[in-house]
Amino acid sequence: MDTDYKRISQDVKLGKDVVVHAFVNLYGCEVGDGSRIGTFVEIQKNSLIGKRCKIQSHTFICEGVTIEDEVMVAHGVMFINDIEPNAVNQSGGLQTEDDWNCAPTLVKKGASIGSNATILGGITIGEGALVGAGAVVTKDVPDRSVVVGNPATILRMR
Repeated sequence: MDTDYKRISQDVKLGKDVVVHAFVNLYGCEVGDGSRIGTFVEIQKNSLIGKRCKIQSHTFICEGVTIEDEVMVAHGVMFINDIEPNAVNQSGGLQTEDDWNCAPTLVKKGASIGSNATILGGITIGEGALVGAGAVVTKDVPDRSVVVGNPATILRMR
């Protein structure tokens, strides 16, 4: 185990002045200038984190997630990229990448996602929007709206 307790694969692109704390797993992703990645975060391949973002501890960012600049992702946020998950394929074997379609997610500039929110695949979270803590986002979130609950609904506009 490496002394920094980080797993950052060689295919990761880190921008200038990126801070990555201990106990992270990053592979095949890109992190923009000035962003901060907290402890116990995983960011998978084909994901993009913009500039000046803050990704707090215990967050999971799966393949296909794009986070634009100046986004705050609080503690314990889970992104999902498989709309109809299964353990096995139609032949009964364990699923591989060939057996499913990644549902991409976009979080637009300046949005904030509260602790323990779950973001389903294929969702767009609008510019400057706020997702409340614990919300389950099942559909697109309009720009500058505040959404809360399960399923997340608009509470007010910012």
